[in-house]
Amino acid sequence: MFELDKWQEIYSTVKKNKLRTFLTGFSVAWGIFMLIILLGSGNGLENGVRENFRGGAINGVWISSGLTNMTYKGMKVGRQIRFTNEDYKALKQTVPGYDRISARLFMGNRLTSYKNNYGTFFLSPCHPDYGIIKEVTVIQGRFLNNIDIVDFRKVAVIGEKVKDALFKAPDTVAIGKYVNINGVLFQVVGVFRDFSRNDHEQQRIYIPISTAQRVFSGNTVINQISFTTGNATQLDADAMVRIARTTLSTKHMVDPDDSRAIEIWNKSEDVRRFNALFAGIRLFIWIIGIGTIIAGVVGVSNIMMISVNERTKEIGIRKALGATPASIVFLIVQESIVITAFAGYIGLVLGIGLLELVSKNLPPSEFFRNPEASLAIAAGATILLIIAGTIAGLIPGSKAARIKPIEALKDE
Repeated sequence: MFELDKWQEIYSTVKKNKLRTFLTGFSVAWGIFMLIILLGSGNGLENGVRENFRGGAINGVWISSGLTNMTYKGMKVGRQIRFTNEDYKALKQTVPGYDRISARLFMGNRLTSYKNNYGTFFLSPCHPDYGIIKEVTVIQGRFLNNIDIVDFRKVAVIGEKVKDALFKAPDTVAIGKYVNINGVLFQVVGVFRDFSRNDHEQQRIYIPISTAQRVFSGNTVINQISFTTGNATQLDADAMVRIARTTLSTKHMVDPDDSRAIEIWNKSEDVRRFNALFAGIRLFIWIIGIGTIIAGVVGVSNIMMISVNERTKEIGIRKALGATPASIVFLIVQESIVITAFAGYIGLVLGIGLLELVSKNLPPSEFFRNPEASLAIAAGATILLIIAGTIAGLIPGSKAARIKPIEALKDE
């Protein structure tokens, strides 16, 4: 493999046929270049979609109440379904294997102030588990806890933008300060960052749901119940959703098939669909890319076949001097791998370079971001190049190995 004379011979052969070698190498480089660009673009599309999934556990289930859309046991269409604390407790008892569970109360935007600074922010009463379900990152202080719920504490966890609006100086410590929410003082116990793509999420204020029901609404009504399925399998997670729907449908006398009365969003279903979609896209891209590379491999194989025909006498002399068929095949395959690998490497570098350039200069998009070719893709493309070069040289090499010295020496 590392014999100097063989490398010198390969260099000499390539130098004699510069244009032919360039055109053949270009087809290989173009195939790898297109494969990298397509795979990188696919990753960019996938990254954009996955970014939209941030801000909520991928195994989360959200259940909301609505209006009935189907008659059931003599009851008319259009009934308003309202969840209460009893529904939350019922799901805690009946849904097997859930990991986290929380109820929420939608209170809309409420006037909030600190000293002379005012703002209108979305008030979101919930249970402590919602911080994990929503994937809220607390950057200062803490999130809500069970003692806050039990003792009806007037505490609040505010978003970064709420802090910036109410506490103007960036270095001001908000923890321990009291903010006025709709005329009621709440002590700030935490500041959070939500990685949802929606800036509105950063303008939320979380407070204990028990406190909100006592202070603001005066009843036990809730608007949404959410839970995570933990490490449950797909079948178990689907069963948990069915049990939750059956429990709430029975309790509120709703047709179990009425998806508008009890609206359930199972995020894992969307994740599974998108994973299947992008698996198909990646497969399609690899098929196109490999097809393009095969075209280049055929070109390399053809040029090697021409090279063998031109070097018939030389190969005959080699065999007459004792060269084995294996050494002849290896020489041709080595030359093929060099041409394929060098051209392919150029295509690989250009493809990755273009993706990096696009990634740095592309404006943020909701559906496309950070197109990139991972190390695994680069390694896969490299292995593919070596295999392609080997295949491209095998047939010409086999032909060269079958050349008989006597016939080769007669060749003109």
